[in-house]
Amino acid sequence: MAALLPAEWIKNWEKGGKNEFVQLCRALSENKNHDVGFRDIQQALYELAYHVVRGNLKHDQASNVLGDVIEFREDMPSILADVFCILDIETSCLEEKNKRDHFTQLVLACLYLVSDTVLKERLDPETLESLGLIKQSQQFNQKSVKIKTKLFYKQQKFNLLREENEGYAKLIAELGQDLSGNITSDLILENIKSLIGCFNLDPNRVLDIILEVYECRPEYDDFFVPLIESYMYMCEPQTLCHILGFKFKFYQDPSGETPSSLYRVAAVLLQHNLIDLEDLYVHLLPGDNAIIEEHKREIVEAKQIVRKLTMVVLSSEKTEEKEKEKEKEEEKTEKPPDNQKLGLLEALLKIGDWHHAQSIMDQMPPFYSTSHKPIAIALCQLVHVTIEPLYRRVGVPKGAKGSPVSSLPNKRAPKQAESFEELRKEVFNMLCYLGPHLSHDPILFAKVVRLGKAFMKEFQSDGSKQEDKEKMETLFSCLLSITDQVLLPSLSLMDCNACMSEELWGMFKTFPYQYRYRLYGQWKNETYNSHPLLVKVKAQTIDRAKYIMKRLTKENVKPSGRQIGKLSHSNPTILFDYILSQIQKYDNLITPVVDSLKYLTSLNYDVLAYCIIEALANPEKERMKHDDTTISSWLQSLASFCGAIFRKYPIELAGLLQYVANQLKAGKSFDLLILKEVVQKMAGIEITEEMTMEQLEAMTGGEQLKAEGGYFGQIRNTKKSSQRLKDALLDHDLALPLCLLMAQQRNGVVFQEGGEKHLKLVGKLYDQCHDTLVQFGGFLASNLSTEDYIKRVPSIDVLCNEFHTPHDAAFFLSRPMYAHHISSKYDELKKAEKGNKQQHKVHKYITSCELVMAPVHEAVISLHLPKVWDDISPQFYATFWSLTMYDLAVPHSSYDREVNKLKVQMKAIDDNQEMPPNKKKKEKERCTALQDKLLEEEKKQLEHVQRVLQRLKLEKDNWLLAKSTKNETITKFLQLCIFPRCIFSAIDAVYCAHFVELVHQQKTPNFSTLLCYDRVFSDIIYTVASCTENEASRYGRFLCCMLETVTRWHSDRVIYEKECGNYPGFLTILRATGFDGGNKADQLDYENFRHVVHKWHYKLTKASVHCLETGEYTHIRNILIVLTKILPWYPKVLNLGQALERRVHKICQEEKEKRPDLYALAMGYSGQLKSRKPFMIPENEFHHKDPPARNAVPATVQNGPGGAGMPTSLAINTVRLEEGTTEETDKLKEKSQGVVKVINKTVNATPKVTTSNGNSASNSKIIKEKDDKEKSGKEKDKEKKDKTPAVTPEMKALGKDGKDKPKEERANKDEKAREIKEKTPKSDKEKEKVKKEEKASKEEKSKMVVTIIESKSTAEKEREKEPSRERDLAKEMKSKENAKGGEKVPVAGSLKSPVPRSETSESEREQKRRKVDTHSSPSHSSTVKDNLNELKDSSAKHYINHTTPTLSKSKEREVEKKDLDKSRERSREREKKDEKDRKDRKRDHSNSDREVPQDSTKRRKEENGTTGSSKHSKSESPSDSPRLNEKEKEKNKSKSSGKDKGDSIKAEKMEKSSSGSKKESRHDKEKTEKKEKRDSTGGKEEKKHHKSSDKHR
Repeated sequence: MAALLPAEWIKNWEKGGKNEFVQLCRALSENKNHDVGFRDIQQALYELAYHVVRGNLKHDQASNVLGDVIEFREDMPSILADVFCILDIETSCLEEKNKRDHFTQLVLACLYLVSDTVLKERLDPETLESLGLIKQSQQFNQKSVKIKTKLFYKQQKFNLLREENEGYAKLIAELGQDLSGNITSDLILENIKSLIGCFNLDPNRVLDIILEVYECRPEYDDFFVPLIESYMYMCEPQTLCHILGFKFKFYQDPSGETPSSLYRVAAVLLQHNLIDLEDLYVHLLPGDNAIIEEHKREIVEAKQIVRKLTMVVLSSEKTEEKEKEKEKEEEKTEKPPDNQKLGLLEALLKIGDWHHAQSIMDQMPPFYSTSHKPIAIALCQLVHVTIEPLYRRVGVPKGAKGSPVSSLPNKRAPKQAESFEELRKEVFNMLCYLGPHLSHDPILFAKVVRLGKAFMKEFQSDGSKQEDKEKMETLFSCLLSITDQVLLPSLSLMDCNACMSEELWGMFKTFPYQYRYRLYGQWKNETYNSHPLLVKVKAQTIDRAKYIMKRLTKENVKPSGRQIGKLSHSNPTILFDYILSQIQKYDNLITPVVDSLKYLTSLNYDVLAYCIIEALANPEKERMKHDDTTISSWLQSLASFCGAIFRKYPIELAGLLQYVANQLKAGKSFDLLILKEVVQKMAGIEITEEMTMEQLEAMTGGEQLKAEGGYFGQIRNTKKSSQRLKDALLDHDLALPLCLLMAQQRNGVVFQEGGEKHLKLVGKLYDQCHDTLVQFGGFLASNLSTEDYIKRVPSIDVLCNEFHTPHDAAFFLSRPMYAHHISSKYDELKKAEKGNKQQHKVHKYITSCELVMAPVHEAVISLHLPKVWDDISPQFYATFWSLTMYDLAVPHSSYDREVNKLKVQMKAIDDNQEMPPNKKKKEKERCTALQDKLLEEEKKQLEHVQRVLQRLKLEKDNWLLAKSTKNETITKFLQLCIFPRCIFSAIDAVYCAHFVELVHQQKTPNFSTLLCYDRVFSDIIYTVASCTENEASRYGRFLCCMLETVTRWHSDRVIYEKECGNYPGFLTILRATGFDGGNKADQLDYENFRHVVHKWHYKLTKASVHCLETGEYTHIRNILIVLTKILPWYPKVLNLGQALERRVHKICQEEKEKRPDLYALAMGYSGQLKSRKPFMIPENEFHHKDPPARNAVPATVQNGPGGAGMPTSLAINTVRLEEGTTEETDKLKEKSQGVVKVINKTVNATPKVTTSNGNSASNSKIIKEKDDKEKSGKEKDKEKKDKTPAVTPEMKALGKDGKDKPKEERANKDEKAREIKEKTPKSDKEKEKVKKEEKASKEEKSKMVVTIIESKSTAEKEREKEPSRERDLAKEMKSKENAKGGEKVPVAGSLKSPVPRSETSESEREQKRRKVDTHSSPSHSSTVKDNLNELKDSSAKHYINHTTPTLSKSKEREVEKKDLDKSRERSREREKKDEKDRKDRKRDHSNSDREVPQDSTKRRKEENGTTGSSKHSKSESPSDSPRLNEKEKEKNKSKSSGKDKGDSIKAEKMEKSSSGSKKESRHDKEKTEKKEKRDSTGGKEEKKHHKSSDKHR
C-alpha cells in the first residue's frame, strides 16, 4: 500500500507538512465512499503515529495536529484508539525501548482526545498501568474475569419465594379477560411490564404463560400475535423458539401426545415469521433419518404382502404363516411415537401456510406426509379453498347448487385462483404433493376433473391469440401431468366409485386417444410401482380377479359381471390385463367374459381397448405357433374377443384401427386378423370360403337378401355398431389408407414378409390379407354414402399407378363408386325429364352409364400396354371389372326361399299358443315388413338387371376388336379379366362364369365360347398350383359354374340347339380377323360338342391326377379343394371317376401319418366321391362312340390354346409343329404318297361302294383301334408308372379305361404290365418281347372279330336310325367349297375328287400350319395335355395291323363278300332318302350359317365317308385329310406319335420325368417301323376283307 504521508511532509512539518496532512484528512473525511475513507484515515493516522514512534516527529507536534483533525469525523476518537491498539501490540514486541517510550508519550499527549473507557477496552492492561489509567494490571484482569463469569456462565436463580403468586395471577387475569372491547395488545403489554417489575416476575416465564393462554384462546390470533411480537422486542430472538422447543420436548416421551393447540400456535408463529422453521425443526421428533427408514420399511412390507398373495401356499404351511402374522400384528398395535413434524405440518396446512408446509414436505420422502390421512385431508381442504372462485365460475354443472367453501380468515393464506393460469401456479403444485391420496376426498376429485373439462372446452375452442395459445399448451401439458400423477392413482385407491370413473371419462373423452392411451400405459406400468399403497392394491386386485375368473361360467355371468364391474371401477388396467391373459390361454372364456363386461363404465371400456392393443403389440409373444405354419392361438383368441367386445359395447375404435394400419405400414399382416373379426362382428359382413351355393346366390341380391340368406349366423342389430365403425374410420381418415395398405400388403406377404416363413403360413397370411380387404371393401361399399365414397376413393389410374394397388383390388374398391355414381346420375335424369316408358328409362340409364364410365374407359388405358387394346376394348375391360353379379342376374329362387321361410315363421307364430298376443303382433309385423322389403328389393333388382342387359346389348359390338386372332383375344380376356377376378371372391368366381355365358348369349362378335371354355378346362394344373387355399376354393367355384353351364348344354340336344346351335361362339373356324357375314358358318353340332365335353372331363382328370401325383403339399391340397367344389358336375364318367378314386385313396394312405390336414381333405373328398358314384355313367352314355359322332371336334378346340386361331383341317398341334423338323415333314410326304397309291387301288376294286360304305368301313376299323387303344393305353400306364412317377400314370389309361373292354383283355392286363416293365433297355431282347406281346394281342383280337360279326345286325339298326344328315351336309360342303374355291382358309386345295390330296397339297398344309402356329400363343399346359392324348392314341395304333391275319384268309374273304353285298344294297337305299333331305337342309343352312366354319373338314369327314379318321382326330396328326385311307393315316400317325412323344416329353421334363418318356418314344418308333414293314407285305386283298368285316361293328 503506498504511503499517504510523504517523507518531505515530515521534514518540512512546520513549513507545509502539517497543513498538507490536515487537508488530506479533510479530503478523506469528505469522501462519499464511507469504507474507503475510513480505511484511508486509519492509514494516515497510523503513519503519523508511526513517525512519532520512530522519532521522526515530536509527540506534541503530533498531538496538536490530531487535535485539529479530530473534529472531521464523529468516529475519529475510535479510529485513533484502534491505531493506538495496533501500535501497542507492535511496540510491546519491539526490543528498542525508546520506541516504546515514544508511543507512551504520544498516548499521554492525546489523552484529552480519546476517553479513558475506550482506551481501557482496547489497550493492554500493562500499557494502561504505564499510562496511569489503572493502578494494577493484575487486579484489573481478575476483575474482568469475574464479570465475564457472572455475565456468561452464572445462571440467575429466580427465588420463587421472592416471586409472588399474585403477580402471575394478575398476569393470567390480564390475558384471560374479555378481549372483545377496545382492548389492544399494546395496552396489555404495558400492564405486563408493570407486573414483571412490580412482582419481580421472570420474563421468560411470562412469555411461556402468554403462549399457554394463546393455546387456550386460539380464536384471538389478532390479539396474541401482535402481543407476542411486541414482547419479543424485549427478549433475545431465540428465546421464543427455545420456549416452544422446550414445550415440544415435554411431550416426546413414548406415552406423551402433543396437543393440536400447540401445533397450531407454532404454525401461526411460523406464518408470522416470529420464529424460523429451521430453528424449530431441530426440536421436533422423529429425526429425518428415522422417517426415511420407516418409508423404506413400508415399501418392503408392501412387497412382502404382494409376494404372499402371489405365492401358492400349501395347507401345512398356512397355519405357521398365520401364527407369524398374528405376532407381527400384535407388535404393530403398539402405538408408534407421535410424529411432531407431521402434526406441525397439518397445523400449517389448516391455517393455510403453504410455504412452510411445502418446506417440511420437501424434507420427507415423496408422498410420505400425505399418506397420513389427516394431512391429506388438510391439504385437500386447502385446495378446496384455493379453487373455489374458479370452480364456482366454470366448474359447477348446470342445475347443481353445490355448497360454497368459505375462504380462510388469515391474509397470508395462498391467493384464491380466479383463472386457469392461477390454478396452474398454485393448485397444481399442491395436487402434485397430494398424489394418489386425493382419493381421500372424492368431492375435490370431482371438482378438479370438472375444472379440467372446462379447461378442455376452452382449449379446444379456437380464436385465441398466439401468446394465449402457448399458455394454453403449457396448461394442457400440466393438466395431463396432474391426470397421470394424481387423478388416475387416486382413482385406484378409491373404493369402486363408478361416478368418479364416469366423471373422469367426461374429461378424458376430450383428449385425443393418443394422450389417453399414454396415460393408461403410465397408469398400468409405472404408477402401481411408485407407492407402497398402490403396490398392495395391485396385488389385491389381481388376487380378487383370479378369484372371480376361476368361478366365471356361462351360467353365472350376471353375478360375476357385477363383481368384475366393482373391481374395474378403481383398477381397470390391472383387472383387464389379467382377464386378457386368461382369454389368450382359454378361448372358451371369450363369450362369458364379453357378457360379463356389461357393468363397466365408459372409462373402463376405453381402458379395455388400450389393454387389448397392448396385449396385441406384446413384443415377447410369438405370432406363430411353434410349427411356423399357423397363427398363434392367443392372437386368434384376442382377435375374436376384439370383434365381440367392440360390437357389443360402445368402445372407441380409432386406436385399434390405427394400430392395424401401423402394423401394415411396418409390413406385418398378422394383425389383420383383428380387423377381419371386428368388421365381421360389427358390420355383420362374413368372409368364409365355406358358403353354400344357396348363400352365394343370396349374396348376389340386394342388402336385405344378403342379410337374411347370405350369412351363417343370423346377423341382427348391426346398424349401430356398423355406424360406429364407419364413424371411426371417417373421423380418423383410415378408410382408404387401410384398403390401400391391405391391397399393397397382399404382395408384401409373399415377397417381403414371407421370406423365411413356411409356404402354408404365407398362403394363410395372403388369404387373411385378401379376405380382410374384400370384407372391408364390402363394408365401405354398403355403409359409406355416395359422397363419402367418391370423395375418398381416387380414380382407377391413380389407384393403380400412384398407390400401386393391384388392378383387381383397385377395381374392387372403385366398383361401388361407379354403381353409386351411375344410380345417382340416373335418378337426376329421371327427375329432370319425367317419362315413365320403359325405353325412356333404359335410355336414361344408358346415358348415365356413358357419363360415368367414359372417364373410366380413358383411365384404364394407362393400366396395360397399348398392344392389349388391339384385342379387347377398354370399354369391355371396364365393363367386365365394373359390373357385379347383382347387375347380371336376379336370384329369384333365393328371394322365394327367404319369403317362404318368413311365411313359415308367421305360421309358427300363429300356431304358438304360449306367446303373448302383443308379442305375436310385433313378430308378425316384423315378418310382414321383411317380406315386403324382400319383394320390393327383388322387383327393383329385376328392373336394374334388365337395364344392364340392354346396355350390354348396345355395347357388345365394340367389345372385342380381335385385331390379331380370336385366340389372342381369348388369351387377353382370360389373362386380364377372368383369372384375376375369379379368384378374388366367391361371388366374383360365380360372376366370371356368368359373364362368359352372358358374352356368349349376347352373340358377341369375335368371341369364341368354345375356345374360352376349352382354355379354361385344359389348363388347370398351373393355375391350381399357384393358388392359395382360399383362391383354390374360389377357382373351384368358378370351374363348378363353368361346368354347370357346359353340363346343361351337354344334357339335352334341344337346350344345346337353342342356346348354342346358332351362336357365333360355337363356330369352328377361327379367323384371324372378323368374319364375313355373307359366308356360311360352320357350327359345332351337338354330338361333337359331347365329344368335346368328354375331352374336357378327361383333361380335368389328367390334371387332377397329375397334381395328386406330385407329392407337393400345395398341389395336393389345392386340387382336392377344387375337386370338392366341382363335385356336382365332375366326374360324370365312370372310368374317370374310378381313376380319381384310386388316386385319392392312395393319398389317404400316404398322408395319414405325414400330413394330417391333407389326409382329412382327401378323406372328405373320397367320401363325397363315393356317394356320387351311383350318378356316374359309362363313357358310351356320356357321348356316342359310334362313327358319326367321332367326327371330333375340331382339333382346334381340342387343342385349345395351342392351336386356336388356325384351321382345324390342319389339325393343330402347335407344340409338335413348332418343334418338328422339316425332315419329318418330308418323311410324312413320302408316306402319304405311298398311301395314295394304295387308296387308288382300293377305290378301283370297289367302284360301287358309296361314301356311306367307306364311312362305315373306316369306322369299323376305328372301333377296333379303339379297343386296342384301351389295351395299349393300360400297358403304357404301367410302364410309365414304373419309369416316371411324376407323370400321371393313371392318366394314360383314363380316357379309354372303361370303354366296352372285353373281360379277357382285362384279365391279361397284369401279365402285359409285367412284360412292359422289363422293356426299358433298348436292345434285341426288347424287340423279341414286343413280338411276343403282339402275338398275344392277335389271339385276343381274333376272338373279338367273331363277336363283332355277331353284333353286326344291331350296329346296322343303329346306323339306320341315325339321321341322314351327314350325307346332306357332305353335299352342302361340296357345293360350298366349289362356290368358294381357293378363298377358304381352312381347306388347302379343293376337295372335289374322292382321291386324297397330292404331295404338294400335303406340304402346303404343313407350311401353312407352321405359319399359323407361330402366331398363336399357346398356353403350355394345354399343349402338354394334348400331346399326352396323342401319345395314347398313337400307342394304341401299334396293335391295329397285327390283329387281322389271325383269321384264315378263306374265311375272311367269304365274310367280307357278304358284307360288301349287304352294305351296297343298304347304301343305295339310303342315298335315295338322303337326296330329299339334302335339298331341304341346304336352304336352312344357307340362311343360318353365315361364316366359313373353321372346321369345315370335320363335317366333310363325316359326309365323305371319312369319319374313320375322325375317331383319331384327337391324335391330331398332320395328315388327317378328309378321304385318306386308314392305312396312310396309321403310318402318319405312328410317325407323328413319335413326334408327339417328343413333345410330350418336353412337357414332362417340366414335371421332372423326362427319362421314362424318352425311353417310351424310342420304343414307339421301333414299333412303328415294324408295323410299316408288315403293312407293305400284308397284301391289299387282306386289307379289303379286313375293312368289310370290320364294318359290321
